[in-house]
Amino acid sequence: MSLPERKTHLDAVAIGSLVLCCALWGLNQVAAKAAMPEVPPLWQAASRSLGGALLVWLWTRVRGIPVFTRDATLRGGLLAGSLFAAEFMCIFIGLQFTTASRMVVFIYIAPFVVALGMPFIARAEALSRVQMAGLLLAFAGVAWAFAEGFTKPAAGPHQLLGDALGVAAGVLWGATTLSIRGTRLSGASAEKTLLYQLAVSGVMLALAACVAGAPVPARLSALAWAAMAFQIVVVTAFSYLVWFWLVRTYAATRLASFTLLTPVFGLLLGALLLGEPITVRLVVALVAVATGIVLVNRRARVAPA
Repeated sequence: MSLPERKTHLDAVAIGSLVLCCALWGLNQVAAKAAMPEVPPLWQAASRSLGGALLVWLWTRVRGIPVFTRDATLRGGLLAGSLFAAEFMCIFIGLQFTTASRMVVFIYIAPFVVALGMPFIARAEALSRVQMAGLLLAFAGVAWAFAEGFTKPAAGPHQLLGDALGVAAGVLWGATTLSIRGTRLSGASAEKTLLYQLAVSGVMLALAACVAGAPVPARLSALAWAAMAFQIVVVTAFSYLVWFWLVRTYAATRLASFTLLTPVFGLLLGALLLGEPITVRLVVALVAVATGIVLVNRRARVAPA
């Protein structure tokens, strides 16, 4: 089967789809925080992954996409799935101690983890001076926001723990991307790669919930059901598949810049729906992270021969 022709410019459909995906990803942290009082973090993360895996598998069956063929991707799939599980364990546990708006900012250090690690996988992707400056600027912004927890904890006395888990989740997200790029998964379909991550992480998170003795909720309110359905159906299945379609159809470098909208939506929705505070430090950190990502992804100009 031939690959679809890649479009070099983003049309109205692509821009609308990107803005929608970023809004959904920003709202995801808010939905997780809203369901937290009724659904323990580990069970919430496990349900999200297992439910999403089932929906993605059904999608592959309907579309006739093979995902169980032998292609030497099992080792990479287990590694990516394990990192994915650890990432969401950090996210859902961390949301107990910090705000959704802070969490979404800290998670977005992942691109810098990828930028640092990618030269070890592909030496041609070593950072230039401008990109290194952007990397340092972004980490300075994260450090600036992180330091706020020492003086004015806006989310309670354990905010630093939640912030640290958010940083760890960002590192694990970057490590997951590197594991996919550095293994046989780099040649697998997007649906198979996503199914590996969801299925493996779902099983691991469910086992972790059982070992930790996390209680299974006997009943859920309408709000909790809506928050869980949103995470499983809309975010984990729908938005990720839309993103994969965009990556296959449009230039990835043009798509990447739009993902900077995600922490912006996370901040705004956290304040609007949960009444979370937006501090000056957090806004400065967000601007620094966004600027850093732009610089890191800035393509160097090639002098004419």
